[in-house]
Amino acid sequence: MKLAVYIDGLNLYYGALKKTPYKWLDVESLVKNILPSHCSVVSIKYFTARISPVIGNIDAPLRQSLYIRALKTLKNMEIEEGHFLTHVVHSLSIPKDYAYKNLEEMIKKKKLKPVRVLKREEKGTDVNLASHLLVDAFENKYKGAVVVSNDSDLFTPMQMVKTKYNKKLFLISPYKRKSAKLCQIVDYITGIKKSHLQNSQFPETLKDERGKFKKPFTW
Repeated sequence: MKLAVYIDGLNLYYGALKKTPYKWLDVESLVKNILPSHCSVVSIKYFTARISPVIGNIDAPLRQSLYIRALKTLKNMEIEEGHFLTHVVHSLSIPKDYAYKNLEEMIKKKKLKPVRVLKREEKGTDVNLASHLLVDAFENKYKGAVVVSNDSDLFTPMQMVKTKYNKKLFLISPYKRKSAKLCQIVDYITGIKKSHLQNSQFPETLKDERGKFKKPFTW
């Protein structure tokens, strides 16, 4: 069966990679190591957003750029980028020793301090993924779709792919606790094991049209 793969990069990172040494991940190998052997991957679309330097991790954007460069060495790979939106929100500061049952009383007595918080939200990934998933189904580019995500917001477009276009749906969840909503509509459900990550790493040194480059020394 010919399959198109749609990867929510940030969902994959936070669900399966963040606290591991396996971030130099060859996503094509990962999918092939997980799916049944009769499946054939015809295209891969990777959806992400460029991160900014943060205190204690100023090299994060450079490492991400190197990783995206590595992904682009894969055949039939497309990178679709969203963006981060930063804005100030108003919130309440809660003491460390508070009891949740007393929270309402604390609010009434105005014991909670108002604070302003700088919030960063990723925008575009889920919408971009859903759009490509649906348009590719409409153009009959695949027999089945592999969605690497655990985002329940994808339920409606995935349901449309299955009911309107009669496509098979494969879900690879980066999180141990899989979305119950997504599990209702897919034909094949699986997770990501440590062995999958171990066996799906890029070589430490890669080459593209710009020359050779290496996996980041620290990550």
